[in-house]
Amino acid sequence: MTQAIGNTTFEFQDQTNFYRGKVRDVYTISDQWLVMIASDRISAFDVVLPRPIPFKGQVLNQIASQMLDATSDLVPNWKMASPDPNVTIGKKCVPFAVEMVIRGYLTGHAWRTYESGKRILCGVTLPEGLKEHDKLPNPIITPTTKASEGHDEDISREQIIEQGIVSESDYLILEDYTRKLYQRGTELAAAQGLILVDTKYEFGKFENEIILMDEIHTPDSSRYFYAEGYAERQANGDKQKQLSKEFVREWLIANNFMGKEGQVVPTMTDTWLEEISNRYIELFERVTGKSFVRQEYENAESRILSSINEALVRLKSV
Repeated sequence: MTQAIGNTTFEFQDQTNFYRGKVRDVYTISDQWLVMIASDRISAFDVVLPRPIPFKGQVLNQIASQMLDATSDLVPNWKMASPDPNVTIGKKCVPFAVEMVIRGYLTGHAWRTYESGKRILCGVTLPEGLKEHDKLPNPIITPTTKASEGHDEDISREQIIEQGIVSESDYLILEDYTRKLYQRGTELAAAQGLILVDTKYEFGKFENEIILMDEIHTPDSSRYFYAEGYAERQANGDKQKQLSKEFVREWLIANNFMGKEGQVVPTMTDTWLEEISNRYIELFERVTGKSFVRQEYENAESRILSSINEALVRLKSV
């Protein structure tokens, strides 16, 4: 389990920029296209953990690619090609400085806010008498700022418009797209016996058109519950069975790490890496309904480089 894709250091013809995120390496081509390589890096509490997880990048990229295709009739998106299991190539957008978070259930940050006694989240009033993981009367949109450094912050629709972060006309489109995508995501999840609890979407403009960017409906951007037994667990006050990377955060917390100054990431053994990898693969198969085909790590870099170069040649010839 020692093989995995950590950092990539490619140089492409007509490359105009490079950015390394927590998980993805992003190459800009001709200031027009993005080559996004999903590495096997894993982050939690805004920290990239020291050892990459085999097949994690493939899982994320292939889920995102399938979900972008499954929603393209609703909302235009940035994807142009996925020439390799770890790669998506798409349009370089001017991003909106907000993330559109939508929640169908009182879970995570929404629950922590509610439990503290507050009943307004991002300008949305929540009803009294709810328990953790209860289904909300209607899905709510709770946007956040997109911080270049530090943590994203909650923000309301009114603040976004008043501060000129997004124009009112554009924001109404973002809201409409977010609700349509969440509804489709909910339907896709239900077909696999899952509940799409909450998720986030990022949008940008390409040639003055608002389009969906980045990944969608992956375990790194979404939270799923198992539908079977949800009502019974909720009625009994039991913990809901989740399908997300929450188990990694729980392991870190149990080992006294939450990304705070002075804390040290616990040792990640080969056995633990294999367990995380297997959980991600299980998650892929449950979310997509498809069997996961492991890509060989031998010559992985040359495979990825070759597939990207071939795809760029095809795109440039169009």
